[in-house]
Amino acid sequence: MASGNSLLSEEQLLCPICLDVFNRPVSTPCGHNFCLSCITAYWDDIPVSQCPVCKESFERRPDLKVNTFISQLTSQFMSLQLTDAHGRQPRCGGAVLCDICTDSRREALRSCLECLTSYCDVHLEPHHRAAGLKRHTLVEPTASLEDRICKEHSRLLTVFCKNDEVLLCDVCAGSRHANHDVVYALHLYKERKALLEDTEVQVQQMIQERVQKVRDVTVTVERSKTETKEVIASGVQDLATLVSEIQKSQTELVKVIEEKQKAAEERAAGLIRGVEREISELQETTTKLRELKQTEDPLAFLHCSSNPSLLPRTMDLSTVSFNGQVEMRHIQKVLSNSVSQLRMLLKKLSTDIQNVSDGSDVSDSATLRRVQQYEVDVVLDAETAHPRLILSDDRKQVRYMTSSGIKGSQNPKMFTSKFAVLGQRGFSARRFYFEVFVGGKTEWILGVAAASIQRRGAPAQISHCGLWDIQFVKDKFKTFTSPNLPALFGKVERVGVFVDYEGGQISFYDVKTSTLIYSFTECGFTEKLHPYFNPCDNEHGSNLGPMIIVPVHRTE
Repeated sequence: MASGNSLLSEEQLLCPICLDVFNRPVSTPCGHNFCLSCITAYWDDIPVSQCPVCKESFERRPDLKVNTFISQLTSQFMSLQLTDAHGRQPRCGGAVLCDICTDSRREALRSCLECLTSYCDVHLEPHHRAAGLKRHTLVEPTASLEDRICKEHSRLLTVFCKNDEVLLCDVCAGSRHANHDVVYALHLYKERKALLEDTEVQVQQMIQERVQKVRDVTVTVERSKTETKEVIASGVQDLATLVSEIQKSQTELVKVIEEKQKAAEERAAGLIRGVEREISELQETTTKLRELKQTEDPLAFLHCSSNPSLLPRTMDLSTVSFNGQVEMRHIQKVLSNSVSQLRMLLKKLSTDIQNVSDGSDVSDSATLRRVQQYEVDVVLDAETAHPRLILSDDRKQVRYMTSSGIKGSQNPKMFTSKFAVLGQRGFSARRFYFEVFVGGKTEWILGVAAASIQRRGAPAQISHCGLWDIQFVKDKFKTFTSPNLPALFGKVERVGVFVDYEGGQISFYDVKTSTLIYSFTECGFTEKLHPYFNPCDNEHGSNLGPMIIVPVHRTE
């Protein structure tokens, strides 16, 4: 093989099985050549070892060895291909110069792989003439030839070990890397180059996607700026209007109270004047009576004492009352309830604003989905159930029974004053969530209670009684600790209860609409909390339907 113009073609060095250039070629007894891995795999899949080309069968599987001649021939062919491919690439630093020229170095015409030298047309002439040099391999002018030769075996680096990621000569590949994944460098070069092209296309696509994303985000930011200004203006206007209405209500309240007070003072003044006039008339009558008592003439005395004008006409004091204080207390009560509702709304507004500030997801549906992940299995504790309550066999349902034939019990765990029952399991130092189907019930109570909650006698309606619940009555909700303060208006069918023990928070949700009904915050829990159920009686209409503990996502 005297030059790059080889008499061999790639087709002559292809394995008949994989149709690729030989990799560790072997020869069968019939004289055909295959890749060692290809013929081995082929024989593993058939019962009799035979040649895939001529179909000659062998009694025993031949012990094949790598054909070093074909291997070297293939390696040299691949090195030519690799070198030619390298020579066709743009060369950094310009043309390859002749290594022999001394004065004015001319451009090299060929490079010799055996001499590791590049020659111009003049100095290349001995390789065409001398018999020993004619056998050298000439390739396109190539720089850094020494980097293409194995330093240990002085052979061309034609293969690549994928296990160690190094270039090898055919000797290295057959010795220390015999069991490694070794491929021809030219094939891997083409494969990885194609991969680079695909990667480049992918990178360009990623660039375009990110450029478009930057544009989209920029547009979104501009829109957000506009929307933010509108939201700020609207929010400020709404709050300013609310403040103005509160101030107006304050002015009207002061005016009404002052007018009430003025009217009361005028009524009191009229009453006082009337009473004082009667006092004056009675004092005059007293004087007349004293004079009459001093009359000695019986006839004159009888004549005067029988005169009805001696007693002046007076009002019936039992019918006279002044209720100014009662009226003011009524106004104060109405005002207190209204202010409490307003404070609750302002507290909710403050919480929503804080959630936005903290980056929390203020979407009700997203919040509900987040807390539903803390679902726990709740079953009812029959020992705590009021005698009027009936539990289902699976202890997932509770309802009120009108019959009074149930005997009482002395069980200290049982509720006696409330139609209540607790969940069997208590929870502490964690978050938990459960859902309850209430359907069309007209009244019910749901929440959580401390393990030590009072079971006999009505618990006090204070914030530290160990009960945190909401009560539904006909069309509105209220809380146990604030019975006169509506928490929400409207009816629900399914209620979710979420408890954050460490966070000191209990929240109730309308599962169907993902709406927050009410939240207890800043609670101080010191013991286990149990789910609390009270289906209530029939005070507000038919209410015999059960409260049902249901799993998340199940539709009743």
